[in-house]
Amino acid sequence: MKTLDKPVPPGGTIGIIGGGQLGRMMALAASRLGLNALIYSDLPDVPAFHVTPLQLIAPYDDRATLSALANVCHAVTFEFENIPAEAMAFLAERVPVRPNPAALATTQDRFAEKSFVAALGLKTAPFFEVSSAEQAREAFGKLTGEGILKTRRLGYDGKGQMRAVSADDAGVAFAALGGAPCILEGFVEFSFEASVVAARGADGCFAAYDPPENVHEHHILRRSTVPGRLTPAQVDEAKAIARTIADALEYVGVLAVELFVAKDGGLIVNEIAPRVHNSGHWTIEACACSQFEQHIRAVAGWPLGNPTRHADVVMENIIGDEVRAWESLARSGALHLYGKKEAKPGRKMGHVTRLAPRSR
Repeated sequence: MKTLDKPVPPGGTIGIIGGGQLGRMMALAASRLGLNALIYSDLPDVPAFHVTPLQLIAPYDDRATLSALANVCHAVTFEFENIPAEAMAFLAERVPVRPNPAALATTQDRFAEKSFVAALGLKTAPFFEVSSAEQAREAFGKLTGEGILKTRRLGYDGKGQMRAVSADDAGVAFAALGGAPCILEGFVEFSFEASVVAARGADGCFAAYDPPENVHEHHILRRSTVPGRLTPAQVDEAKAIARTIADALEYVGVLAVELFVAKDGGLIVNEIAPRVHNSGHWTIEACACSQFEQHIRAVAGWPLGNPTRHADVVMENIIGDEVRAWESLARSGALHLYGKKEAKPGRKMGHVTRLAPRSR
């Protein structure tokens, strides 16, 4: 197996599994550092292919293509977590994979992830494993209010989850989700949502960005604002939570921790994203080192960059047909379009970032 005893030198190649907008922005960041990015996608004509000539197209579990990827790359990372675990284990025997496959496996399963977070002594919503409609009803009876039934694996932007207001509701929801293994979480009464995007280097060094306040619409991130309503103490706590998780996972790269800010000011861990994150897109304009460059630095074994924010910022997603207003959006701030050919309802087509002088 290849080892990464020294940092990947300029001119080296980082493999990126996944060809969406996150892979695209990682490839652009790699290019800025003089590194090559090889995109491996299971689909043709994906956004990331538009920014690098180094491309592989094959199913993610194709052993021959995975071997070819390992042969030409110094290190490999990924832009999304729904990758076959066996494929990542196969790759990790041949080339450094960052973050490590064990961290990926933990975050691929919502029950495993919640159990991991709770074992660290961090706050989560009440949660229960659900493998049948009867178990769903029984688990609901242990809650003090409403619940959300989620599939343990797959699902994003609200997909793979249903709200339950009664035990019978929970049983019906389990059937509606196809009888897949699930987790039932108690509904959290919160003041607002936040997240913290942070990085851990191969040497254990840690760097966290200021946590944004996030607003979701229809389970999709609408905007992230920095600074938000978090107090300085809550900001420090959010960064400490991210460090506790990253260290426990022996993580290398950027990760995001989504948080509920409770009515009493406590921070409750909702989910971990083992990758660069939508709520960190603002770092491209508002920080000297963006989350995408930070991730490439960590994966390549380079020193981490400075995450300090130099401006106040609002990042807003462009969803579906909103992209048709690109001219007015281009006048309003820093416009990023992802090169997706078809605007579908709920599909993230780009984002716009608006800066203001730093207030605090």
